[in-house]
Amino acid sequence: MSYPTPAFEKKLCSPALLAEKLAELPRPLVFTNGCFDILHRGHVTYLAQARALGASLVVGLNTDASVKRQGKGDDRPINNELNRAAVLAALESVSLVTWFDSDTPAELIELIKPDVLVKGGDWSVDRIVGSAETLTRGGSVHSIPFLFDTSTTATIQKIRHAEEQA
Repeated sequence: MSYPTPAFEKKLCSPALLAEKLAELPRPLVFTNGCFDILHRGHVTYLAQARALGASLVVGLNTDASVKRQGKGDDRPINNELNRAAVLAALESVSLVTWFDSDTPAELIELIKPDVLVKGGDWSVDRIVGSAETLTRGGSVHSIPFLFDTSTTATIQKIRHAEEQA
C-alpha cells in the first residue's frame, strides 16, 4: 500500500522558492529562527506564542553547518537539518520552514521582511538580529520569556550522564 505525502511537507521551502511561498501567506507575518535540534516543550510553547502574534509564522532554521559553527559541540546538531525542518513543519503553529547557512539570519530576514520578529527570552530586543530593520519598516520585535526550564543542551547532558552511569 502506498501512502500520500504528509501535508506538512508542503511547508518546507528552500530559500530560492521563498518569495513565491511568502506571497501566499496571510499577514501579519511573524519570523523566528533557531537550531531546534531536539524539539522540546519550551520550543513548542515558544513557537505557539510567536504564532499568536500574527497570522503566519515562518521559521528560519540553521543548517547543520551553521549549527556546528555556533560551538554547541562536535556532535551537534543531533538531528540533521532536513529532519529538524520536517518536525518543525509538522507543528500546527508553523506556517513555513526555510533555512539559512550563514552565522546569522540577517539576509533571510531582509528577504522575508516580517511584520513581527521574535526570539526567545535569552535575547534582548536590541540584540535580536534584524530588529533595527524590522522596526524601521514599522514592524515590531519581541523577546518572549521562557515558560519552561528546558534546553536541548541540558537534555543531551542528561543523556550523556545516564550513559556514564550505566
